[in-house]
Amino acid sequence: MRTWGTLTAVCLGTFMLLLDVTIVVVALPDMAGALHASLTDLQWVVDGYALALAALLLGAGAAADILGRRRVHVAGVVLFAVASLLCGLASGPGTLVAARALQGVGAAAMFATTLPLLGSVYQGARRSAALGVWGAVSGGAAAVGPVLGGLLTEGPGWRWIFFVNLPVSVVEVWLTLRVVPESRGPRGMRVDWAGTAAFAWFAGGVTYAVVRAGEDGWTASASLTAFACAALALVVFVLVERRADHPLLDLALLRKPAFVGVMAGAFAFNGVAFGVTPYLSIWMQTLLGMSPVRGGLTLLPMTVAAMIVAVLVGRLLHGVPARLTIGGGLLLIGSGNICQAVLDAGSGWTALVPGFVLVGAGTGFVSPTVAGAALAAVPGERAGMAGGAVNTVRQLGYALGVAVFGTVLTSRMTGALPHGAAHDLAGGGARTLRGSVSEPALRAAFASGLNGTLVAAGLAGIAAGALVLVLVRTPRPAPTAAEAAPREPAAVTPRR
Repeated sequence: MRTWGTLTAVCLGTFMLLLDVTIVVVALPDMAGALHASLTDLQWVVDGYALALAALLLGAGAAADILGRRRVHVAGVVLFAVASLLCGLASGPGTLVAARALQGVGAAAMFATTLPLLGSVYQGARRSAALGVWGAVSGGAAAVGPVLGGLLTEGPGWRWIFFVNLPVSVVEVWLTLRVVPESRGPRGMRVDWAGTAAFAWFAGGVTYAVVRAGEDGWTASASLTAFACAALALVVFVLVERRADHPLLDLALLRKPAFVGVMAGAFAFNGVAFGVTPYLSIWMQTLLGMSPVRGGLTLLPMTVAAMIVAVLVGRLLHGVPARLTIGGGLLLIGSGNICQAVLDAGSGWTALVPGFVLVGAGTGFVSPTVAGAALAAVPGERAGMAGGAVNTVRQLGYALGVAVFGTVLTSRMTGALPHGAAHDLAGGGARTLRGSVSEPALRAAFASGLNGTLVAAGLAGIAAGALVLVLVRTPRPAPTAAEAAPREPAAVTPRR
């Protein structure tokens, strides 16, 4: 226990916080019915958590280096548990969204300290083994989330997807305090609070703008104002980072094409691979009549394919350039999304299976390699910054993916349904619309909306994959001293 206690504690916390990214997906229709939530409310239930996690991840890591990583980790677990309780007790969508955002704050403190805690305890071969286990647990959390969410939603009810975090949090706090040693970063570090605030303003602002555009239109004054505020926040962030002694992100890294390519791939990855999943879950449960458990199980072809390919990549493709695994994986994900865009009023979930398998295979290529590619693209002293940045853009990509694809979904439905009816249908309100709209019309409208959304996600994935293949290049090995030395001209033997 003394040897692997830190790994156990860190993996338990990581599993819990990443589980909450996906566990809500299959519970969305039940939440909508119980809380009278709209499509916008459901989008923020998903995005509130992911956005808070993305916006605060880098700042929380810097704070942990100063205050103590174990201390910040434990504080994050306690906050996560309190927020989980508030989520389970929520009486309305506004309360639930606020509690989900608070959950994301706690998750950021937990996630930012996981790798530094492991790095401070394990060295050499043990560190490699610990990171391998941690990576497997991270992937398993995403796979288990929809299934566990379905079991809890169909059993004791959707509120238990949050209440289940409480006993796990108690064990996590006890275990961390007992077996994880305290550690800190180098002295003299400071937290870039101004940069953290500016980035949070930008991330929240641009997501809010996209959601507003789905409600009011892209050219509405509210949407344009929100986009302008987000752009202003991005300018402020750049100015702050240029002047900060200890920036969240060294902007000089953006001059490295390989780093930019990896960040672009990571940003697109979570969005195109998982951003449509909430709407597929709503379609399967509200129009195909599936239970939450069955709705969660339908995602198994994707998760099983991802796990199998990830194992094979780790064993057989070690040393393959990251541009091929990440770029090729994104091409597979994009192709898989397009393969799913074959739905009509009579389609069942099995029409999605070939596309699910391709998306899962692509995920198996990208997920295990993207973090390592980010570290390899920067100098060694910036490895921690690069690791935090890649996790940040992945969560931000997921949040924006959910927002953008929700907007595409409703815009494609509006051709067959009135604008308000399209939002109600996408938000799980098929039952209330059945009195005024025929069942075939509802199915055809949702299928059309999903097809457009899946094509958009597919094209984004293919474009991101191509960008990675262009930007991320394997550096040529430096010439040896013998190769670099000037060669003496060959002696010429005179002919007799």
